Amino acid sequence: MSAQDYFHEKAEESRHNEMVGYVMFLAGSVFFVGGILSALSMSGQVNWFLFIPYSAGSGQALGLEVSFLAVGFFLIAMGIGCGLHFNNDRSMYMNELFEASNSDALLRDFREQKTTVKPTVKRNNRS
Repeated sequence: MSAQDYFHEKAEESRHNEMVGYVMFLAGSVFFVGGILSALSMSGQVNWFLFIPYSAGSGQALGLEVSFLAVGFFLIAMGIGCGLHFNNDRSMYMNELFEASNSDALLRDFREQKTTVKPTVKRNNRS
């Protein structure tokens, strides 16, 4: 496997992992919004913590809301983190792929130059 093939495969893998990170972000936002909507719809009297509503009356509803909110927030944070991490990896692999293709082109040019230039042979002390 050449260096170009390796870096190309790693860049594709990082692109896939970046997309998985963004899908994690979307799933987290769905869970987070679901937790907020369940808090607003299950109880008539809602208490607020910053921008997050919660109902203090029912224990089961509070457990559902908190679990939706916690899982949603965790997936949002991890999705953003994974997306940025794999985006940086992909840009690094693309730079390495560019350098590998440049070095292959440079080596190819050197080989072509070496074969096209024929050394002069001196015969009888003449050029």
